[in-house]
Amino acid sequence: MSCLKSTAARVAAGLLATLLAAGAAQPAFAKLPAASPEAKAKKDEAAAKTAYNDKVAAYKLCLAQDRVAAAYRKGKAAADTTVPPAGDIPACQDPGNYMAAQEATKVGVADSLPLNKEPVKK
Repeated sequence: MSCLKSTAARVAAGLLATLLAAGAAQPAFAKLPAASPEAKAKKDEAAAKTAYNDKVAAYKLCLAQDRVAAAYRKGKAAADTTVPPAGDIPACQDPGNYMAAQEATKVGVADSLPLNKEPVKK
């Protein structure tokens, strides 16, 4: 009987400790304030650079695969064995130079009057 009481007491104490820890962690789930426009622009620029770097890496991988395939075909041709057809594989696409994102300019309503108030004669 004493074994059951101590086990039940341990479970209850563990449950109480878990509930207290969860209650203490509630402030950690508070919502963060919205990011400033500068921070958002910096994050967008980092994402654009990452996407560009991924394209460059894919291009370099494509070039390396082409070199390996060419060496394989050259070795097969030198050994006078049948060279399988290359297949219909598109050429590697060069991503070009990195271009930073252009900042959009705000276009507003014209607030000045026309210079010439007289109607235009045709």
